[in-house]
Order: sequence, then structure tokens, then C-alpha cells
Amino acid sequence: MDLFGNLALGFSVAVTPTNLLFCLLGALVGTLIGVLPGIGPLATISMLLPLTYHFAPVTALIMLAGIYYGAQYGGSTTAILVKLPGETSSVVTTLDGHQMALQGRAGAALAIAALGSFFAGSVATLFIALASPPLARLGLQFQAPEYFALMALGLVGAVVLAHGAIDKAIGVTLLGLLLGLIGSDVNSGTERFTFGVPQLADGIGFVVIAMGLFGVADILVNLEKSEMPRLAAVIGRLWPSREEFRQAAPASVRGTVLGSLLGVLPGGSAALAAFSSYALEKKIAREPERFGRGAIEGVAGPESANNAGAQASFIPMLTLGIPANALMALMMGAMQIFGVAPSPRFIAEQPALFWGVVCSMWIGNLMLLVINLPLIGLWVQMLRLPYRLLHPTILLLCCIGVYSLNSSAIEVMFMLVFGALGYLLLKFGCEPAPLLLGFVLGPLMEENLRRALLVSRGNPWVFLERPISAALLAAAALLLIAVILPSFRRTRAQAFQE
Repeated sequence: MDLFGNLALGFSVAVTPTNLLFCLLGALVGTLIGVLPGIGPLATISMLLPLTYHFAPVTALIMLAGIYYGAQYGGSTTAILVKLPGETSSVVTTLDGHQMALQGRAGAALAIAALGSFFAGSVATLFIALASPPLARLGLQFQAPEYFALMALGLVGAVVLAHGAIDKAIGVTLLGLLLGLIGSDVNSGTERFTFGVPQLADGIGFVVIAMGLFGVADILVNLEKSEMPRLAAVIGRLWPSREEFRQAAPASVRGTVLGSLLGVLPGGSAALAAFSSYALEKKIAREPERFGRGAIEGVAGPESANNAGAQASFIPMLTLGIPANALMALMMGAMQIFGVAPSPRFIAEQPALFWGVVCSMWIGNLMLLVINLPLIGLWVQMLRLPYRLLHPTILLLCCIGVYSLNSSAIEVMFMLVFGALGYLLLKFGCEPAPLLLGFVLGPLMEENLRRALLVSRGNPWVFLERPISAALLAAAALLLIAVILPSFRRTRAQAFQE
């Protein structure tokens, strides 16, 4: 079936009344949690996972995907108006977006952010449609050694691109791998690391860890923060001038291309794409001193890049079963709960599901454009919602969601324990995201490692005898060597500081 036939199949799935409704719901919720700082798509998707178990898989994934890229839109609103990013990837938007607001150009900044995000989302959706089938065909050549090597590369990439010190990122990733080993052995069925607790015989629940690390921990961190600041500027004229369009358009195109490429990389994320785009725009600008003082390119480029990166990160997860970041690990866990296993055969075996989700992204981006521009006044009013009312509500939803999975009170206790662990990790400067990646990939890595050694009769050289596996392991080794080099460590530290 050609591309147009695939897209026709996808739109026939995406435009059903149920899927349109949940696409709109995902876009609205995503925008809302993007506007409200401190919640984030990871925590929101973790909380809503139990509610989606009664939906068809395509409907649930359409809504969850809408929350993810919808948060990229909404995060720019508070970044521009009150210099408080609602989402991590919107941090860089505060640099020039808030300066534009102080100059009375808040409306133009918000419009450029929305239009740039729509353009980037549309292009990234086309990129997914074009790049996924060839990548899936390449993935069909993968066997156990290649899968193990690819997952190892993904974890190394996540460590290199994680915020904070390298040793902390490695430690958190190893902790995630160890947590993934808790439960029953795949081959023998023998319990391991359960410490006599019957509820751990099947391992720790994915939703339990996700809600604890990104739901409860976020609440604990945000309790230390003060109330929301007042709006620093009025919105003013919403439509940008012709000169602003002329300056923003090339930056939006460059941000879209850069975000699409970085989103596919292991460890890549919307935040990485946004910061890289800002650095690129400042580097090639004729007057770099304009940046930080209200340069519209500093809004258009990063906002396009973060939306393109968010959607492009679906490619390795859907086609190879390898999550590029923690949120894709969450999506992958959700698909496994629905009985759908992302792999190179996913497109051939589940064409309606794959193309339905892809086409819903374009529809969702169109909805978000309509939602964000006329309803900016409504989202601004949401900033006045007291946080003391939000935190108990979020905690209650987390507890209800975890208890509804297996009617287990001990899983609620586990969630609170992981919430405390996530809080401690954040306080000590450790990013929790690599832990979730390690937890998701750990059992898969073990399974493929043991399968490869079983087929090769215990020969460890099987990973180096196969060209693709050897190349992936070599890339992972080069990354690790680069991390050890002092010059690379200084460059990495300086990049994250900036």
C-alpha cells in the first residue's frame, strides 16, 4: 500500500467521532497542563493511564499523544506572559518571549509560538509518515543481538543527554535496570529480589513507578515553591506584523528541521531540540546581541523545534520498540498494557492503529492552533488558579488511579515510596527520567541478551560478529569514551548551564 493509501486509512480511523473527541480532549488537557507550571505531561499521562484501559488502544494512544504535543503549545503561554515555563521545553522561550511581552508584544509572541508549533507539527507528522516504514523494514533485519545493542545505545544516549553529572545519570539508570529485574525469572519462573513480598512476584507495576516519580515527586517539589506570580504584561495585538513574520519564518523552518532530527536520536527530547534551536539562531544571527532582548527568532525557532522533536520521538518507539526519552517509555508501557507491542512488525501487523495515531497528530495540531489563539484569555485566567487546590487533587487522582489497577493498597504505598525517591533524586540533582528508561528497557535487554547467548550456545562474540550489532555497540562505546574526556565533559556542562 502506498503512502496515500496509508494516509487514507489513517484519516478514516482518526476522523471517527470517538477518536476526534478524544483527540480534542487530549489537546485541551495537554494545553492546560502546559499552561499550569509544575505538572507536566509525564505526571499527567501517568495519572490518566488507568482511565484509558477501557478505551480501544487507538483511542487511548490518540488522547495520550495529544496530551504530549499539546503541552508543547501550552507551555509557551506562561513562559511568555509571566516568565514561568509550563513545560521543560519552554524554558528557552522565556528568554525572548517574556521580553517581547514587557515591550507590549505579548500577542505577537503568542501567535508566532502557536503558528510555529502548528507548522512544525504538520511537517513532523509528514516526516513520521515518510521515515517510519523504511526504518521498520530495516528493523526487520534485527535479531536478539541487534536489539540488545540498540537498547544499550539508547541507554547510553540517555545518560549523555541527561541533566546533571554523568556519574549521577549512570547511577540512576542502573537503579532503573535493577528495579526492572524484580519479579519472576523469564526462563525458570523463580522469584528474585522480591524479599518475600507476594505482590512483587510479577514485578513492580509500570504505572506505580511512573506516578510516583513524576506525579507525587512533582507535588513535593512544587510545595516548596511560592504562589504563581502576577501577569507581567497585557496581551495586546495578537497578529504579528509583516516584519515579524519575515524574521520568524526562516527560524521556524530551521527549528522544525533540527527538532525532527534530534527527536529521533536516543535520549533526544523536545527540550534538547528547543535549546539547540536557540543556540543555532543566536549563532547565525547578524546581530546576536538582540537575543535575550525580545528577538522573535528566539521564540519561533525553539517553539517549532520542541513541537517537531516531541512528535519525531514517536518514530523509534513505534518502529523499533526503543523509546527515545522517558515520555516515550511511558507511551511504550501504555501500549504494552493495551496488548500492543511496538516493534518493526508493528506497522504491518497494526496498520490501522499506526496510521490512525499518525494522522491524528495532524488533526490534533490543527485543533491546537484553533484552541490556543482564540482562547488565550481563558488560559491566562487559569494562571490564577490557586496551587493549594491543585496539589491535593493531583495526589488523590494518583492514589485512585493506582488502586484501580489491581485494587491493591500496597501498590499505593509503593507509589508513595517512589514519590519520595523521586523527590530525593531531584533534591540531589539527579534526573529521574533515565530511571524510567532503564526500568522499561531492562527486562527487554535481559530477554534479548539471554536469547542471543542461547542461540549462539554461550558465545559472547555473537554481538561483534554481526555488523549491525557491532556498529551499534561501537557507537555506544564511543559515546562512553567521549564522556570520559575532560574536554567533552566541560563542553557538556557548559551547554547545560547555558
